[in-house]
Amino acid sequence: MCALGHRLEERGFSTVALASVRAQAEKTRPPRALWSAAMLGRPVGEPGDPAFQLRIMRAALGLLERTDGPVILEDFPDDPPGWTDNPDWIAPATDPARAFAAELAALLPLWREARARFGRTSVGLSFQPPSAWPAFAAGVLNGDLPVVPALGTTALSVRFLCDDIKALYGEAAQAVGPAPSARQVDTWFWRQTAAGALLQTLRLTAMASGNNALKTVGGRFFVPTPWVAG
Repeated sequence: MCALGHRLEERGFSTVALASVRAQAEKTRPPRALWSAAMLGRPVGEPGDPAFQLRIMRAALGLLERTDGPVILEDFPDDPPGWTDNPDWIAPATDPARAFAAELAALLPLWREARARFGRTSVGLSFQPPSAWPAFAAGVLNGDLPVVPALGTTALSVRFLCDDIKALYGEAAQAVGPAPSARQVDTWFWRQTAAGALLQTLRLTAMASGNNALKTVGGRFFVPTPWVAG
């Protein structure tokens, strides 16, 4: 997007880039860019925080009034609230030593409550109901190559299964009480849940697979790099 800004400006369109990686913005030098410490994928901050989002948007659009270019790289001064842990948030009560199937069953009521609370869900990419997830994952861990017909390949089937698991747990974590920070949810999921441990194992299984597509998506998409078990 930073490089695209130059092309658009050449055609008379004023642009501002919301930069998530400052080093990249420094290298590509867009006409105008605002960097913030927001998480990748959330360039204006956390969902459900319109006041903070509006501040970032106003700061970004304010760069259009500047005349000290041709290149303007500005830093947004504040960290998004998602980087500040909420001391009152308590992770959903699950026993990390239990199997994924039991843990998932315990979290499903919370997830349904969150779905009703917010009126939406991101779960559904896997084209499987949650009740089918444990058996499907077990098949992959056993060396099988199960396929969801709607997705066509094992690689996509397992990738979107992992996405659905992460989405369901993230939504369940926000079902009741004060909202956790994004970092709290990630730490809980990857360090304290059976689901997080399952995805780590699925990643290793996929990377050792003879199926090249599964190996590729397993190494890139199942577990975010900062949370890969050392």
